[in-house]
Amino acid sequence: MRLLKLDKTMVLVGALTELTPPPAGIAMIGGRKSLAGSSIGGMAETQEMLDFCAKRRIVSDIEMIAIRDVNQAYERMLKNDVKYRFVIDMATL
Repeated sequence: MRLLKLDKTMVLVGALTELTPPPAGIAMIGGRKSLAGSSIGGMAETQEMLDFCAKRRIVSDIEMIAIRDVNQAYERMLKNDVKYRFVIDMATL
């Protein structure tokens, strides 16, 4: 929430657990910020988000894996040995 500009809204999409740390009321009120959520995001919203990120050069840190390494990646996830989101290289299918 601290990263939001004045009068902006953060939208959480998908199933979530408790927010850690929880949003501070004073920061939201003082900055006239809003928090909204949705359990789903459709194709239009997904495309809008991708376009927004592309325009502003917002990227994710990922670890590319081959399909043959998917079980190893799953085991690493269970051991909490993951720094980034795993992405399967489709060329390895």
